[in-house]
Amino acid sequence: MIAFRDRTTRGQSRTGWLDSRHTFSFAHYQDPAHMGFRRLRVINEDRVIPGAGFPRHGHSDMEIISYVLEGALEHKDSLGNGTVIRRGDVQRMSAGTGILHSEFNPSKTEPVHFLQIWVIPDQVGLPPSYEQKAFPIEERRGQLRLAAAPAGRDGAVTVHQDARLFVANLEADERVVHKIERGRGVWLQLARGIVTVNGTEMREGDGAAVEDEPAIAIEADTDAEFLLFDLG
Repeated sequence: MIAFRDRTTRGQSRTGWLDSRHTFSFAHYQDPAHMGFRRLRVINEDRVIPGAGFPRHGHSDMEIISYVLEGALEHKDSLGNGTVIRRGDVQRMSAGTGILHSEFNPSKTEPVHFLQIWVIPDQVGLPPSYEQKAFPIEERRGQLRLAAAPAGRDGAVTVHQDARLFVANLEADERVVHKIERGRGVWLQLARGIVTVNGTEMREGDGAAVEDEPAIAIEADTDAEFLLFDLG
């Protein structure tokens, strides 16, 4: 069974500096029918204007992943980390017992476009930690590249949950197939382009929940980029 989440039905938050689309309930957008998928709790598609961003604030007991699609995002936190996240980078922040952080667009001219993802961890009270890795386009082109996984398997960032995040970039007419183990579910989030998933078209911003299927086949109708979550 595949349940598609149309991009036009997502929640929306807009301020003077932020335009955000919420796949699942978040902040003032609350929809009992869309509270997450398995342990995947948040997917926000955020666009931040030049020179603006999220001021210092706190989180606890959540795995927070950021994936930059365009531009750059400057990160600072109470652990002493200060980094810039760029296109193709994956940032993982385990909030654990508590962490303070800020995320800003350092550019004076270009907006930043990124996905903010929250995964519920497999235990509470973990020590807070931070990790960031680059996944060059050569590793993602035409194939699924593991980007987040338990114990940092295959060079991925570590996530404290039975969850695996794959990223991929396909050119038009390219196709990938992901086999789904019995009892697991898949969430597909299309970041750009147009694809066909098991015969149904998806467009930029669309999502899909896949359960009780042996595999998911993704064929690009245009150049496309997507994130695939394989969840226990």
